[in-house]
Amino acid sequence: MIKPLLQDDALLADVDAAKADRPNFRLWWLGQSGFLVQFNSRLALLDPYLSDSLTVKYAQTDKPHIRMTERVIAPERLGIVDVVSSTHNHTDHFDPDTLKPLFAAKPTLPMILPEANRGAGAFRIGLSLKAPNLHGVRAGDVKAAGGFTFNGIPAAHNDLEVDASGNHKFLGYILQFGPWRVYHAGDTKLYEGMEDWIRPFRVDVALLPINGDKPERKVAGNLDGREAAQLAKAIGAKLAIPMHYDMFTFNTASPDEFVAECARLGQKCRVLQAGERWSSAELALG
Repeated sequence: MIKPLLQDDALLADVDAAKADRPNFRLWWLGQSGFLVQFNSRLALLDPYLSDSLTVKYAQTDKPHIRMTERVIAPERLGIVDVVSSTHNHTDHFDPDTLKPLFAAKPTLPMILPEANRGAGAFRIGLSLKAPNLHGVRAGDVKAAGGFTFNGIPAAHNDLEVDASGNHKFLGYILQFGPWRVYHAGDTKLYEGMEDWIRPFRVDVALLPINGDKPERKVAGNLDGREAAQLAKAIGAKLAIPMHYDMFTFNTASPDEFVAECARLGQKCRVLQAGERWSSAELALG
């Protein structure tokens, strides 16, 4: 099993030490699509999956979720965060076994999630639909919480699916904080007009899935490495970081194709290990 670069106490110590790295921001990859983003001592937790709930759920099925990377940190130790977000209600992006301990540690923690999933999400984690810390987002919405601003961007997983009220069930987010812009794509494939949603934000860092489309395994598809690199280039991202791999053996990919396509396009990229810190100071290095 893959050992995270930083884990548990070592990760928390690194987060604390990184506060002095101003005026930059930092992020840590927590595995799958999970990231911790830090700016001016404020922390945003994005799409965390920090349990073994899917491994347990699918253990005796034809789609076992065999974990590849050790858990970076227990969720109850992240009561330090100021906001948590979910891009959609698939368990590796909205995990009750991660979120319940997190909310037990910090009951007033603001949560950003698609408006289309707010009712189901509240039920799954035991919150009231009217809970003031539960913030539903629609495509085009702008919501501020925990020192960060979240802009809703449609995502196609596999399609641009909406509920009866026309609210997108799958979103990505543009996080805005200080002078910085980070695009977390959630789970998505390419769709017509996608670049037009994102390009105006002049993204500094794009966090993009690379595990591709696997219809034969009956799982919803994502960008593959080549498509992720091309999207990063099309939206003008200063840096692209791959995600959504090395978590489950049945649904992963090597980042090699992503790195090769970025090199071909002249797109700057960075591949992180689970638990590794990245600082925006690298952007100044060219």
